[in-house]
Amino acid sequence: MPVKPARAMVLAAGLGVRMRPLTDHMPKPLVPVAGRPLLDHVLDRLAEAGVAEAVVNVHYLPDQIIDHVASRTHPRVIISDERDCVLGTGGAVVKALPLLGDAPFFHLNADTMWIDGVRSNLARLADAFDPARMDILLLMAPTASSIGYHGSGDYAMAPDGSLRRRKENEVVPFVYAGAAIISPAIFADAPRGEFSLTKMFDRASEQQRLFGLRLEGVWMHVGTPEAVHAAEDAYLASVA
Repeated sequence: MPVKPARAMVLAAGLGVRMRPLTDHMPKPLVPVAGRPLLDHVLDRLAEAGVAEAVVNVHYLPDQIIDHVASRTHPRVIISDERDCVLGTGGAVVKALPLLGDAPFFHLNADTMWIDGVRSNLARLADAFDPARMDILLLMAPTASSIGYHGSGDYAMAPDGSLRRRKENEVVPFVYAGAAIISPAIFADAPRGEFSLTKMFDRASEQQRLFGLRLEGVWMHVGTPEAVHAAEDAYLASVA
């Protein structure tokens, strides 16, 4: 049976170093693209997917984010305050697990943006997630058609959706698009303190429970000020 996550985690604690000078006095999730902060684009997608509650972690310039989401009701935002600690992308989820519950949840980076195809990619993720086979299902963007991405990819994907991490000096056709569904069970015996979420991706892969779903539409890598302009142009063209 497909799952329909009612909760989500949004990673919004990063320093946004590569986005300077835009992030000198503003956290990266509040950098506007096409007239709306990146964080609002993410929360809007979660609302459309039927998510009732979103846990948003904060660290850099946290009060700006807390104030920004205070009146939001769709989804309702719960703050996971990390201003006094650095937990990394994995430790942040471990800290938030009591707020996320026991069911699979959406997991999104606050700076991920894409243009949907015919169907919502989050709805497609929910339909494709099979808890009997999967602990983690990643939304995977084809590198060739992504905007603002110039790397070597993250994973190779088999016809059944199973993922294999890119080897050193290898080029693979898919990059993680910053959206996933994760079962909290994968965090059993997870490290405490700061660690990267990729450790959990690797654990799921070792257990043959890491899968991917090809994004339908166009993914935009919004990592630098220059990439913001490219993303704006693509987004505005899509809604014109």
